[in-house]
Amino acid sequence: MFGALDISTSGMLAQRVRLNVISGNLANQFSTMDAEGNAAPYRRRIPVFAPGDPAEGSDLGVHVREIMLDQSPFRQVFEPNHPAANAEGYVSYPNVNPMVEMINAIEASRAYEANITAAEASKSMVNQALRLLG
Repeated sequence: MFGALDISTSGMLAQRVRLNVISGNLANQFSTMDAEGNAAPYRRRIPVFAPGDPAEGSDLGVHVREIMLDQSPFRQVFEPNHPAANAEGYVSYPNVNPMVEMINAIEASRAYEANITAAEASKSMVNQALRLLG
């Protein structure tokens, strides 16, 4: 029964990481320069899930295997007066689509809620079993 709680917990942790990545993408959707002031647009991050829990050596649950960089092209916007504009006057903006990110955030929130519901159902079953035994 505790395996079911571990599975739900791992799902909640994975969805929390996913939501953090999404919020980072949204926060940087207009970042056209790196920390040193060079023209380097932010590249969208994508969390990749994998089955199991390598820290525990378990095949149950899910974990974030890696956070990949989205290799899709940057948005090109004609803004010749922008400090990050190239010789033709175009600025490369991050490849973050706020609509896609919001849909992903809603999906991650629903998955998180589903894992909470599953954990509560598991706890309820354990309580019922203990009541029957006692």
